[in-house]
Parts: sequence; structure tokens; C-alpha cells
Amino acid sequence: MDPRIEKLSELLVGYSCDVQPGERVLISYEGECCRNLARQLIKDIYQKGGQPFTEVRDSVITREVLLGCTEEQLKFMDEISLAQMKGMQGYIAIRAGANTSEFADVPAEKLNLYYQLTQPTLDYRVNETKWVVLRYPNASMAQLAGTSQEAFEDFYFDVCTLDYGKMSRAMDPLVDLMNQTDRVRIKGPGTDLSFSIKGIGAVKCDGERNIPDGEVYTAPVKDSMNGVISYNTPSEEQGFTYENIRFEIRDGKIVKATANDNQRINQLLDTDEGARYFGEFALGVNPYILHPMKDTLFDEKICGSFHLTPGMCYEDAPNGNDSAVHWDLVMIQRADYGGGEIWFDDVLIRKDGIFLPEELQCLNPEALK
Repeated sequence: MDPRIEKLSELLVGYSCDVQPGERVLISYEGECCRNLARQLIKDIYQKGGQPFTEVRDSVITREVLLGCTEEQLKFMDEISLAQMKGMQGYIAIRAGANTSEFADVPAEKLNLYYQLTQPTLDYRVNETKWVVLRYPNASMAQLAGTSQEAFEDFYFDVCTLDYGKMSRAMDPLVDLMNQTDRVRIKGPGTDLSFSIKGIGAVKCDGERNIPDGEVYTAPVKDSMNGVISYNTPSEEQGFTYENIRFEIRDGKIVKATANDNQRINQLLDTDEGARYFGEFALGVNPYILHPMKDTLFDEKICGSFHLTPGMCYEDAPNGNDSAVHWDLVMIQRADYGGGEIWFDDVLIRKDGIFLPEELQCLNPEALK
């Protein structure tokens, strides 16, 4: 077994999910290249005294099901999944699909129905289990990153097995500051946005839920946001790559949305009432992730970025917004991406991706590497 796989498995089982004797853990994976990691996870879960269970997914098959699915069928599918999830204490998802655009030709109404009706399982998994989700390096991901597969694998294992304990300690001052903050102002090219995060609470993501990791998140007070934002990274959602996304926001609601496909983005935002409000605001700090590759688990952790997410809020940073959508859209504010500023209560906290207050400088890339 590749020692890098063994190290990653040890991190997932022992740190991210902290598997204890007798706990049941569902390993859900897609892609044959994941099999060695899945095998090692099974061994390590047994070593911890846990009970591993497996689920194999295939996006090609799922697409075929979605093309002809009915509401009754999707509800029953979720009942089955939810019953299984309720028996688990842990969940590890590994994704390495061969085609990131497999759902591109599934009608929007079918995809929206699918995400709406499978929400109960997702909610239970997020709120009631110890879970971690990760991608696994394959040719498709290397293409997104614009590198050879070998080079991407080297990058991947560096990013995924960094010292998350060190990162976690460095995040504490930012968590404390966000917990004390009322007003946020964000400025940048095509962006001037203000909102409140008062009383919501901040949460650090330090390798326990996503691998790779590296963000601190909260949520805007639901109706407090006003202004305009122009995102500078592409985002793949429901099999389509959105670019040049721009939102005009009034009293928390997206009142105008444009992109490279205006009809499609507005259909997505009309999934339900909550999809036009925001459920998350987060700062990305992973020092090894510098450029977007249209993979949310990587892009939302980009050093010097933030993401502002239409849709569902998290239970541990609640602002009351409920939706089947949770769409992490990323803005990079480093100088090489046009720069930008983040202000907390009229104090400049981060400029061009670099934290300025002394107590936050431990989160800058040279300190975290």
C-alpha cells in the first residue's frame, strides 16, 4: 500500500471521524481509483474497534435514474438512504468521478427535485454524524487543475495531509474576532457589499469535515445584506460551469443574477425561497491551494479567498435560512486576482488576501506552511 494512502486513511479515521470502539462508519466512494483508500479505511476502522460499511456510487448510473425519475421514486430512495444513515455514527465520502459534467444534460427541474427530496438524508448526516468528505486524485481532477496526473497526486497529498492541528490553533483568534463582530464590509473589483454576522457564531474547519480543509465560516444575518458582488472564479454546479457570476442583493435577497447562462442560473436560484438568500460566509486560508480548479472542496479553501453561499445555512452557524441549495461561490482577493478588502466593524482585517492584525498573521501562508 502507498504510504501516502496509509497516512491519509489514518487522518480520516483517527482525526476527522475520531472512530471509537463499536461505532458504525459508512464509507461511500465513487471511482475505481478509490478502492485502495477504501480498503485501508476498512482496515483502520477495524483497528479502532469500529464497524465499516460500504456504498459504491456511479454518476453514470445516477444520471440514467434522474432522467426518468418521479417524485414518489425519489422520496422512497431517500427513505432507504435515511434509514441507513440513522444507523451510522460516522460517514466518509470519497469522490473520483470520471466526468465532472455527467449531470449537464439532466433537466434542471429533475435535478432540483432530486436535491429537494434527498435533503433529509443530507441534513441527518451533516447534523448527527461525524463526517468527512474528500475528492481523490484521478485524470479528471488533474485536467481541471491543468497538470499531469502525477503532479496533481503530489499536490493532493501535500494539501490533504498538512498539519491540521497547527492550522486549528492558528484559527482560534479569527474565530474569537468573528464572534465579536457585527458589521462586515467587502470591497473589490465589481464588489461592494455590507452585512451583519452579529450573534451567528463562527466555526473553524480544520480537517474534521472536509479534506482538504482550511476555512472559518459563519453566516450573514439573513436580511442584512445589501450591495453587489462579482465572483472571479468559475463554479461547476449540477454539471454546468458557471462563469462571470454577478449578484445584486437587497435586504439579504438576490434580486438580480447574471452569468454566462442567465436563464440557467436563475432557474437554480428559484429552486426554493431560501436559494436567493445566503447561508454561509467563510474565509479560506489553506496555504497550498492557490488557484481554482472547479472543485468546491478545493476552491473554497483557496488562500486569500472568501466564499459567500446562496442557500442553506449550517446548524452550528444558523441564520434561519432553509434551502435544498448550498452553493459555495468563491472570490479570490489576492493581488494576482485583482485584490480586495475585508473590514470588520470599520477595521481593515484582510487586504489583498493577507491578514493585517497581529493576532491574525498566524493565518498568513508563510506562517501556516
